[in-house]
Amino acid sequence: MTSTVPVIDIEKWVEGTADERNAIAASVDDACRRVGFMQITGHGVDGSVDHLTAAIDEFFALPGPVKQRVVAPRPSINRGYTPPRSERLSYSLGVVSPDDLFEAFNVGSAVSDFPGQALDAEIYAENIWPSFDGASEFRRGVETWFAAAGSVARRMTEIFSVALGLPPDHIGRSTVHSIDVLRLNHYAVPDGVIVEEAQMGMGAHTDYGIVTVLWADPVPGLEILLSDGSWLPVLPEPGALLINLGDLLARWTNDRWRSTMHRVSPPRDASGRLVRRRSAAFFHDGDADATISTLAPCRAPDGSSSYDDVTVADHLAQKLGGSRALELNPHAEREAARILPS
Repeated sequence: MTSTVPVIDIEKWVEGTADERNAIAASVDDACRRVGFMQITGHGVDGSVDHLTAAIDEFFALPGPVKQRVVAPRPSINRGYTPPRSERLSYSLGVVSPDDLFEAFNVGSAVSDFPGQALDAEIYAENIWPSFDGASEFRRGVETWFAAAGSVARRMTEIFSVALGLPPDHIGRSTVHSIDVLRLNHYAVPDGVIVEEAQMGMGAHTDYGIVTVLWADPVPGLEILLSDGSWLPVLPEPGALLINLGDLLARWTNDRWRSTMHRVSPPRDASGRLVRRRSAAFFHDGDADATISTLAPCRAPDGSSSYDDVTVADHLAQKLGGSRALELNPHAEREAARILPS
């Protein structure tokens, strides 16, 4: 059931003609207006996937105590290991739900990546790497994918800018020291563990930043919310990466483009048996000190917007306070209204 999710070839964006680039931008604009979610091919990073999957397999096969040693000291530090059932993504919307089933490992852009800049050491926290036989190869695989997915995210911000009628570097001006996070996700329910009714692999949520670049196994589970209120299962096309819009693009465009509401149901095979699923989400969230203000062409005729201005740091803190610190977020009424009974 992937027909509703556009598949867009972006290969010609870098060296294509003006007409080819404009055609890509028009296709992306259409996908952003209708779905807020797309699959892209021609992204040029196929060679890094094997390193990524090997890293995912290696880390999540480690004994629990080894993984526990790289849990972040506080929920506000979005680094290291996230054990199963320790987050509730729907809390980022202010919506109550059971614990999410997934486990994860997070790395991100750190203060040391931007020498000479006075950045918040908690927002740009240093990474917490595990220690085990083969750890250097694991780190190399993760860092290789971090760079590859980051290049795709930056290319998408160029396409988004042009699709909005802006200079190609417009969005990029707010990503000079972007808060970027790569989250390796693992969904595997041990035999005998009971899955509660309404419990999700990952609860319904929108992503918090500008754009997410997602690699995922061709295993059922990911679902996106359509405008008619139904949930559409999405499987990645061979060789494709999944792209979904974050809250900051919705704020910039005054909901001309909406952040994609999505969730991950407990992955099951055709017989209904729970199965393992892997994914890697690269979040390109923008500079902590950037103020997100609705673009002039996207405002109402009287110049108003549905959104107040907000800094990237403040918006992310509100969202992460929900999902990681389990404090219901009271600032996400517009997103939450899509999944709450009217």
